[in-house]
Amino acid sequence: MNAKEKATNTAKIAKRTPYVQLLLHDDQLRNNMRQACDAAYDAYRRLANGKDPSKLLAQDKKLHKDLKVAAEALHDATSALRSPKRQKSGGSKMFKLLFIGVVGGTIAMILNENLRNKVLDKLFGAEEEFVYPSTEPQSAPQPPGNGAKLGS
Repeated sequence: MNAKEKATNTAKIAKRTPYVQLLLHDDQLRNNMRQACDAAYDAYRRLANGKDPSKLLAQDKKLHKDLKVAAEALHDATSALRSPKRQKSGGSKMFKLLFIGVVGGTIAMILNENLRNKVLDKLFGAEEEFVYPSTEPQSAPQPPGNGAKLGS
């Protein structure tokens, strides 16, 4: 197998790799990777200049900044590389379906009085009509001939 065939096979494999596809199509991921590489290279150059690395790590603020930028960019890049399928568990679809069912049922109960009454009857039993006795003493009706005279 010559070099051209090896390169062709490598390109075919890379096209089928989801990470390569994501890197090709995601501008933000490419920017994060570029920023991480640039910052890491700058930090490496500062460390490789011949000075004592322990002093540089303790005192060089530009080195600290480069390392921080590289770490943040790598963190963002790795977060983008995690595919949504790997982040979600199998229960997330079930949770969404359950949530939609609960919300839909609540809306249906709010909008439909008959449904609401049926559900309340199932939960708490049929509604009974109560007649509350009056707490005020009832006065006996006065006979028409007794009492104040009319017309005088």
